[in-house]
Amino acid sequence: MEQIVLLTEKAVEQVKQMMKESGEEHAYFRVGVYGGGCSGLSYAMGFEHNKREDDHEFEQNGLRILIDKESALVLKGTTIDYEQGAMGGGFTIHNPNAIASCGCGSSFRTATHAGTPEEC
Repeated sequence: MEQIVLLTEKAVEQVKQMMKESGEEHAYFRVGVYGGGCSGLSYAMGFEHNKREDDHEFEQNGLRILIDKESALVLKGTTIDYEQGAMGGGFTIHNPNAIASCGCGSSFRTATHAGTPEEC
């Protein structure tokens, strides 16, 4: 199956560590988009045990990843990284399809998908 997003090596290792700590080693890692946030669309990441009929499935460095069909449209070409800093760590998302995002960087919109903007 086609790879929709690229997770850096650091991001894959962080997800695998989180799965291990949560007892979710056999789960999929789901990446998706849902309506909401200041700019209209927000990212979602989590563990999933069931693959849906409309899911794209691919594997990266032993991590099984799921992305639903609708999310794939706005995530194609996205890179997910994990950065560790003095104040802790977090995932960063670079989506080349995003044409606008909010100040906190957790919501966005694309030229073809406005989502459902909410007040901040």
